[in-house]
Amino acid sequence: MAIFITGGARSGKSGFAEAYAMKLAERGIYIATSQSWGDEEMEARTSHHKRTREQSGYAWQTIEEPYALAELLERLEQEAAGDERERPAVLVDCLTLWLTNWMLRFDEEDGGQGKSDAALEKVIERLVEVVAAYTGPLLLVTNEVGSGIVPAYPLGRRFRDEAGRMNRKLAARCEQALLVVAGIPLDLKAHAFQIGE
Repeated sequence: MAIFITGGARSGKSGFAEAYAMKLAERGIYIATSQSWGDEEMEARTSHHKRTREQSGYAWQTIEEPYALAELLERLEQEAAGDERERPAVLVDCLTLWLTNWMLRFDEEDGGQGKSDAALEKVIERLVEVVAAYTGPLLLVTNEVGSGIVPAYPLGRRFRDEAGRMNRKLAARCEQALLVVAGIPLDLKAHAFQIGE
């Protein structure tokens, strides 16, 4: 069961996702997509989150994977097929950092010319396919970035647009889609308006 969890910065989405994962399975795999890029504040933040998980009393296994997320999920799916134990809850935090990693990598490869849009779309589509085929509890945390001001620089606008497109595709393929606002999770699919025929 794939669960899409979105919200703004400091909305409580990650804490909610961790608590939800703990209800879904007796153990969990936490896939961290962030890279510190030599940023001391980011390194301290990452270490704090890891310590918090370790002190939670829940059996978290942390895997750091900034790029090959689809391949990792495929491997976890294959490993579960031969495992008699209950499936772990897999929590990916977060998709917008994963998207950032790929955008920066592709921009570096093409000199910032924006010619890598097709390659980025291919990577996102691959992830969407793997998420749709995943059979265990899978929680995907992402940021809702399109509600603020329009970014003043081209890469920021591209990121906002790509994140919006990625979120739409993934939310459509997940059984649940939740929006966390001020620490309160809202079930989007349960309240979605249907246009009808």
